[in-house]
Amino acid sequence: MYNANETHHLQQLTHTLLKELPTIPEKEIEGLRDVLRFHEYRYYVLDEPMIADYEYDQLYKALERLEKDSPGRITPDSPTQRVARGLNPSFPTVDHLVPMLSLDNSYNAEDLIDWDRRVREGAGIKEVEYCVEPKFDGASISLIYDDDLLARGATRGDGVQGDDITTNIRQIRSVPLSARFSDYGIQQIEIRGEVLLSKKHFKAFNEKLAEQNLPPLANPRNAASGSLRIKDPEEVRRRNLEAFLYHVSYHTDSGKPHHALDTHAGTLKMLWDLGFRSPEKEKKIFRGIEGVIDYCLRFEAERDDLPYEIDGMVIKVNDIALQEKLGMTTHHPRWAIAFKFKARQATSKLRAVEFQVGRTGSITPVAKIDPVPIGGVTVSSVSLFNEDVIREKDLMIGDQVLVERAGDVIPYIVKSIAEARNGHEHPIQFPHKCPVCHTQLYKEEGEAVWRCVNIECPAQVVERIIHFVSKDAMDINGFGEANVRKFYELGFLTDIPSIYRLPFDMIRGLEGFGEKSITKLQEAIEKSKGQPLHRLIFALGIRYVGETTAKTLAQSVENIYDFAGMSLEELQQMEDVGVKVANSIYHFFHNKGNLDLLKDLEELGLTMKSEKKSSIASGNLAGQTFLFTGTLNRLKRSEAEAMAEAQGGKILSGVSSKLNYLVVGEDAGSKLEKAKKIPSIHIITEEEFLDLVGNG
Repeated sequence: MYNANETHHLQQLTHTLLKELPTIPEKEIEGLRDVLRFHEYRYYVLDEPMIADYEYDQLYKALERLEKDSPGRITPDSPTQRVARGLNPSFPTVDHLVPMLSLDNSYNAEDLIDWDRRVREGAGIKEVEYCVEPKFDGASISLIYDDDLLARGATRGDGVQGDDITTNIRQIRSVPLSARFSDYGIQQIEIRGEVLLSKKHFKAFNEKLAEQNLPPLANPRNAASGSLRIKDPEEVRRRNLEAFLYHVSYHTDSGKPHHALDTHAGTLKMLWDLGFRSPEKEKKIFRGIEGVIDYCLRFEAERDDLPYEIDGMVIKVNDIALQEKLGMTTHHPRWAIAFKFKARQATSKLRAVEFQVGRTGSITPVAKIDPVPIGGVTVSSVSLFNEDVIREKDLMIGDQVLVERAGDVIPYIVKSIAEARNGHEHPIQFPHKCPVCHTQLYKEEGEAVWRCVNIECPAQVVERIIHFVSKDAMDINGFGEANVRKFYELGFLTDIPSIYRLPFDMIRGLEGFGEKSITKLQEAIEKSKGQPLHRLIFALGIRYVGETTAKTLAQSVENIYDFAGMSLEELQQMEDVGVKVANSIYHFFHNKGNLDLLKDLEELGLTMKSEKKSSIASGNLAGQTFLFTGTLNRLKRSEAEAMAEAQGGKILSGVSSKLNYLVVGEDAGSKLEKAKKIPSIHIITEEEFLDLVGNG
């Protein structure tokens, strides 16, 4: 529909208008309309958005403002006068029984308060009852049931017409093929909802793509939307799509209407009772807007704990008769509004790439982008992980990029927007030599990471010290990354043992280091000498040895020097130690420089002996191994692991024949499926685990 030149022009105009927000001048009104139509087409038809949802919303609101100020300039084909285009010629087009309008959006409490005022004025009452539910971030659908049977499923399309995807809808197991609406006096009904891919299934799907060397999908919403348009129903079935149904848009009565249809909350319960996945359990009823605001803010804080992606909350007038009285605009119902959470996506410009050296010599490219607010944080640096990611995403210096900050709060670049290129972009050149010490880089076969193999590389030395003093390692309070770098630059730190030889008389003369902070740092360094052996093992930064494996290793020896006398075969016999980990441990403890380091630390007073060897046999769970998966309701993961370890249990990092108990929480993933295939593993719930440790 749009050729390359048009696409490039409209994308450039988009970013010009975004920079002019919120005061886009009236002279830009036609360009603003063109931009919105273009992005509607990219989103609804191609499933390839070029801007973030929040940015589209802001442009739309700007057009609404301009048309409100100049009503004579409103055109019949303005995006504000009809719902977005979104019909796919690959599927038959069908009419919705009732148009699928958009929702008005709010981004703060003030917006909700103002909306509540308008609702109360329109209703002519002092206080309104609201129903609040999650705003699922998926693909909108409309279902029609005739005489209790599923008759049709359609996409949202342009809001008036949609694509007939009935065959694909029938592959979604959470959509009943029949439901007894007749028990509620309903002969025909049209219900609205959202098709989703859970976080668990999205992750699994991307892992399968990775196994096939295919690029991963950007997010669950795009994955769900694209899945609905697949021609092969069997492939749709394999995607594990799910559907939440949350709105009755139309119904005909075969008799006296059921009281469930009097309120929105009643319709949600009806759908739930009939076997649909409705937000019956998540919904809340409030009188007045204050409770609504508190609930929305609380849900936003907990959104990352949910099994599905949500991008806000929907607030609806609960009384159906009052909804009808309030009516609709051409764009949205007056009786509902979406409270949008802080944006998780934004577009920015890739200005440069810096190459950082990690403590194991790994070279990590880091994208430097124009600062952009995402999810309440301003993002200016984004890890690109390795050279392969740069190639797969086709990234170039000067690109417009779509950046996302997901639940793990780590920002990443979803994709480059190649259509926006103007010819001034240039390729990212991955270095052949270390950017710090200029040693030739090396990449092991089968790995994606380039490494500097010079162990004396200054960047590696600093990163090893930072890791050594970190909270999960030796936990030296007050010795953060900034202080490590400062002391290294001043020559006070040269290696790990130098932490315990700091010249505090010289540090006292530095700005920001008073007597109190000096004393605290001295005490923290001295205290770290008594840290248990597993913390020291983890702090040493042995490749592939995480916290869990470090605990296993510490429990397997009397003294850290015992590892120097072990063979590869002996190491592999330990719990949670495979071939790759065993090789790494073996080479570390057969390196003279590393043994000299340990002797130096021992002379400085650090603990080299195991603190748990003697107590392991005495616990009620002695010799038993545990692994936790999914979300626990009563305990934090770390608390549960500590409870098992306190009674002699060991924590493993993966499922294998060495595992005795897999403790399963909500939304357990691939670990559960793998454990089911190993008969010797006991799969238990959190409650059963608590009974096992005597705390049920």
